[in-house]
Amino acid sequence: MPRRHMRAVCAPEAPLRAALCALRTELGVPESFPPDVLEEAGRSPRLPSHDATDIPFFTVDPPTSTDLDQAMHLARREKGGYRVRYAIADVAAFVTPGGPLDAEAHRRVTTLYFPDETVPLHPPRLSEGAASLLPDRIRPAVLWTLDLDADGRTESADVRRALVRSRAKLDYAHVQRGIDAGTAEEPVALLKHIGTLRERLEVERGGISLNVPEQEIVEGDGTCALAYRAPLPAEGWNAQISLLTGMAAAELMLAHGTGVLRTLPAAPDGAVGRLRRTAKALRIDWPHHVSYARLIRSLDPHLPHHAAFLQECTTLLRGAGYTVFRDGLLPEVTSHAAVAAPYAHCTAPLRRLGDRYAAEICLAAAEDRQPPEWVLTALDALPKEMAEGSRRAGTVERECVDIVEAALLKDRVGDLFEACVVDVQDHDPTVGTVQLVSPAVVARIEGGRSRLPLGEHLRVRLTAANPGTTKARFAPA
Repeated sequence: MPRRHMRAVCAPEAPLRAALCALRTELGVPESFPPDVLEEAGRSPRLPSHDATDIPFFTVDPPTSTDLDQAMHLARREKGGYRVRYAIADVAAFVTPGGPLDAEAHRRVTTLYFPDETVPLHPPRLSEGAASLLPDRIRPAVLWTLDLDADGRTESADVRRALVRSRAKLDYAHVQRGIDAGTAEEPVALLKHIGTLRERLEVERGGISLNVPEQEIVEGDGTCALAYRAPLPAEGWNAQISLLTGMAAAELMLAHGTGVLRTLPAAPDGAVGRLRRTAKALRIDWPHHVSYARLIRSLDPHLPHHAAFLQECTTLLRGAGYTVFRDGLLPEVTSHAAVAAPYAHCTAPLRRLGDRYAAEICLAAAEDRQPPEWVLTALDALPKEMAEGSRRAGTVERECVDIVEAALLKDRVGDLFEACVVDVQDHDPTVGTVQLVSPAVVARIEGGRSRLPLGEHLRVRLTAANPGTTKARFAPA
């Protein structure tokens, strides 16, 4: 599922805009696309013979999104259970292996999201136009058909190329309102039903979905402010459809002996022990007989101490990577610890390079044939490429948050704020992280003489904030 990203409108001369431009230069972020790449992106795609345009697909994304990777249609099966049809943009239909567009995608690896602009993996004429599953446009797609039983378990999975046509572009808030009011048509209303079943199965197998509140720029009356936003339930249900497809893709790859998985080893005991200590400090009851997954499900991201703990839980997700295998030689680790099952990234090819390769491997497996040579040739180098691209995307996200926070606070150095201590360094307990009540800032705190009270509220003073040069820093008041 695509992440929700910060958005800010700022004048070219604004300090925030200047700092973001400097960050792009510092990180070597690609700028415009070369002419030969744009020329290839404008060519007609290779179209499949199978026609699925009669299926009334719909998309669910943030309201401003135009790079639409996925469209779905949900239905009940006559003999019980459910049928999930999930159409994924067929980027490979537009890309010539080894050509300029392919080479540029390998250079960029992922789409990068900045508050003031997006740096896309593919030219916008492709990612937001010809390949995007926009409503009322016929598009080539990789079409998954997943049949589930009455409990939401996968009974069968099929994948093929097909022509599709989405009927509606929906956003999370619209979907949530319709489902809550009981006015959503059945294909949309089933998103809650199937999503809830899949969430139950996730708990059963020990999987984890973290509903971590996000920092969001709120614009109004010509000003900007930061606020915390807890994800809507509809976002979680939508994510379950993507997870369902990624799990089916992984099983298909493993059964045929060639693939690229998204893997995450189990967290070491030390990391889990630290998390238990954090829960105790935040006054979160975590009995030893209660599993980590069950505890996560009980938390309310609207509560500050729960939100702080959910943020700490993301430390257990570090170490995720891409694992390639071929010729039936399966890797030692095939599962993703947070999913608690084998899993593959395959549902966001407009924004992630590796998904195009995963799709080709699955299509070949479904037809019981070898993947194309261009896939096999690139496979071994793909994990390193994806790791470097993921690191750059993570750096962009962290640095952008720091810059936005500094820009919004630059005129308030010396002011006092109410905050909660959400992290304390093990080697120096006078240094840590605070989460302000308002505005929605999470920043470093240092300069005190005594141990920071993890989980406690305290008043803090802003000591520094300058976008592009100094991150927001606080000290105990």
